Amino acid sequence: MTAEVFTPTVAVTMTPTAVKHVRKQLDKRPEAKGIRLAIKKSGCSGFKYETQWVEEAGTDDKVFHIDGVDLFVKEEHLPMVNGIEIDFVTEGVNSLFQFRNPNATAECGCGESFTVA
Repeated sequence: MTAEVFTPTVAVTMTPTAVKHVRKQLDKRPEAKGIRLAIKKSGCSGFKYETQWVEEAGTDDKVFHIDGVDLFVKEEHLPMVNGIEIDFVTEGVNSLFQFRNPNATAECGCGESFTVA
């Protein structure tokens, strides 16, 4: 009998608008290799998303190659972001990343934080 190793697939996607925005920002930051999606404890619902420019990948990073953009996510955050779609939207005079996370079970009223069961 042989044992087979099963590695679950983790999916993270970005809309074309988000990819375009990140590429434009990376062009201004030649030292950056990509962008990180991080999860931090915060707010009334428990967690918040943070984006950071990445100059060096960490040993615990999973890298998603999405249409020429490298998106870095720490291994420990993968269960919370599996299936997420990252968009970049303009609302009035404000532009921001919008995260559509199928794992989020609740969000606070201001949109700052979310809960994952």
